[in-house]
Amino acid sequence: MTFVPITYYSDILCIWAYVAQLRLDEIDARFGDQVRFTNRFCSVFGDTERKVATSWKTPDPYRSFSAHVLHAGEMFPELELSPALWLTVRPASSSSPHLFLKAVELCEREGVCAAGDAERTTREMRRAFFQEGRDIARWETQCEVGKRFDLDIGAITAMVRGGRPFAALASDYHDADAAGVQGSPTFVLNEGRQKLYGNVGYKIIEANINELLRGPQPDQASWC
Repeated sequence: MTFVPITYYSDILCIWAYVAQLRLDEIDARFGDQVRFTNRFCSVFGDTERKVATSWKTPDPYRSFSAHVLHAGEMFPELELSPALWLTVRPASSSSPHLFLKAVELCEREGVCAAGDAERTTREMRRAFFQEGRDIARWETQCEVGKRFDLDIGAITAMVRGGRPFAALASDYHDADAAGVQGSPTFVLNEGRQKLYGNVGYKIIEANINELLRGPQPDQASWC
């Protein structure tokens, strides 16, 4: 069966990646097994204090950033956003929840976690931050989110202590840089020839997928 592989890079704390989940769901509903995603992380909020301070040069940069995020959310009434985002809830780094999620991914690969647990936990982690206003950079919050799916927190903890999730996360960040990923979210298609970055509309993503499903030869450039 012909399918389009897509490597999807995102940062768990990025509002546009939260919005993009709506588009991912629509792609899944529209194309099913014709599209196969590989979910990976990039680092946009690796140091949130520095990120916010350099992006919003105002007397109160966190308040300015919070207003920006909440305003962005108003365009998508399907999504709920906590008013506490970046005001009283300021995760120190996205690398912390990324690490937890890589541990879940590795546990799933080895059969310790159930199939689909990594994706479910990623969705729930985003919901915990954006909708519930939880600080998902904190280990105890990550564990609470994991327990919603009865994840084996002991196995995940052991995986983190063993060091492999650090290596997996470093690989994600390295490959994101090598692929020229500029930010979150980024869809990488057609063996890296096509990159869709940022708040890209569903119709644009759909057009790219349809063109690739049309089946150009390996030595033939896509018309997209």
